[in-house]
Amino acid sequence: MKLSCLQENLAKGLAIVSRAVSTRSVLPVLHNILLATDQGQLKLSATDLSTSITCWIGAKIRDEGSATVPARLLVDFVNGLPPETIDLEFIARTQTLHLTCARTEANIKGIDAQEFPLIPSASTDPEAVGGKQRITLDSEALCRMIAQVTFAAASDESRPILTGALADFQDGRLTLAAADGFRLSVRSASLPDTVGTSERRAVIVPARALQELSRIAAGQEEPVEVLIPPKGSQILFRLSNSELGGAIELVSQLIEGNFPDYQQIIPKTHATRTVIGTQDFLRAAKIASLFARDAANIVRVQMMPTEGRLVVSATAAEVGDDRSELDAEVEGEPLEIAFNGRYLIEVLNVITSPQVVLETSTPSSPGVFRPVDSEDFVHVIMPMHISR
Repeated sequence: MKLSCLQENLAKGLAIVSRAVSTRSVLPVLHNILLATDQGQLKLSATDLSTSITCWIGAKIRDEGSATVPARLLVDFVNGLPPETIDLEFIARTQTLHLTCARTEANIKGIDAQEFPLIPSASTDPEAVGGKQRITLDSEALCRMIAQVTFAAASDESRPILTGALADFQDGRLTLAAADGFRLSVRSASLPDTVGTSERRAVIVPARALQELSRIAAGQEEPVEVLIPPKGSQILFRLSNSELGGAIELVSQLIEGNFPDYQQIIPKTHATRTVIGTQDFLRAAKIASLFARDAANIVRVQMMPTEGRLVVSATAAEVGDDRSELDAEVEGEPLEIAFNGRYLIEVLNVITSPQVVLETSTPSSPGVFRPVDSEDFVHVIMPMHISR
C-alpha cells in the first residue's frame, strides 16, 4: 500500500473512527485501525465487535493494499503533524507503516490486515446489510430524536434490552423509545423518503451506537441513509461527507429480545395538568438539585391550581433547603409529587419548546412530560416516595 492524503482529512477521519476502537478486548487487532485502499480512496475502519465505524477520505493511491496499526499512537502522531500532505507506505514484509509529512517521518509496527474483522459495507455489499429496505432521514432531525431518547436508556448491563433504544419503522414513521425501569422517553417523526417499509420493522439498537451516530451526523447537511436487514443481527447507517471527499458508515449489532410494551407505561388519564415555562422549570430544578444531591436526589414539585403556581423544592437535613415558586397554568386537583432531580433536569434539557406540559394523577403515579407545541415527544418519570 502506498498513498498520499491531506493531514487535515486524515486527522478528521481518524477522530471519527477511533471512537469505535475497543479498549477492553483481548484481541490485539481490535486496538488497531484498519487502513485500506478502496476504489481510489483511503478507507479507515475500527470496531469493538459491537459497533463498527468506517470512513472514506480522498487520497492519491499509488499502490493498493491494507494495514492495521495501533489506534492511539496513529491518532496522536497524525494530530501532531503540520497541515500538509502525508505520504503513507505499508511494508508488508515487516508489517510496518512508514509515514512522512514535511520533515517528519515515523515507522509504526502493525498487524496483518487479514486478522481484522470483516465489516459489512453498503458500498460493497448492499444486499448483505439491507437489501431493498432503505430509509432516508434528515440528519438534524435524527440527531434531535436521538438526543431526546437515548439518555433514558439503562447503563446497567444486567438487563441488556434496556441498554438499547427501540427503533420502530411503521406506516411512514420512525419511533424511538428507551427506558431504564424508572423513566421512559418516546420520540416519533415522519419519514419523507422510504423504500421497503410498508411492513412494520422494529429493532433494538444499542443507545451508545445511536449516540455515536449523532456525533458523526451533527452539523452534516447530507441525509442519513438507514439500511435494515430483513433478517439479520445488524443495522447500517450511511452518510456522505463532502468535506472529507468520501462517506461515513456506522454498523451496529442489534440487541436480541423483546422491548417492553412502552404504550402500556404511558398513563392515559391525569388528575392535574400543568403548563409551565421550560427554562423556568429547568432553572428551578437545577437549583433544587444542589440540595437534593444530599437527600437521595429528591426534588418535590407541588401544583397549586387556585394560586396558579408550581413550587419546586428540596430539603437536606444537614445542608439546608430551597423553594422556587413559578407561575403556571394548573388545571385539576392540587398535588405534590417527587422526582429524581437528575431525571427532571435531563428531560427538561431536551425539550426545545418554550413551554412544557406536566400531567400527574397521584403522588405515586408516573408523571408525564410533553412539549406544548408537539405530540411527537413524551417522557414518563416514575415518582419517588416522600414522607409526609
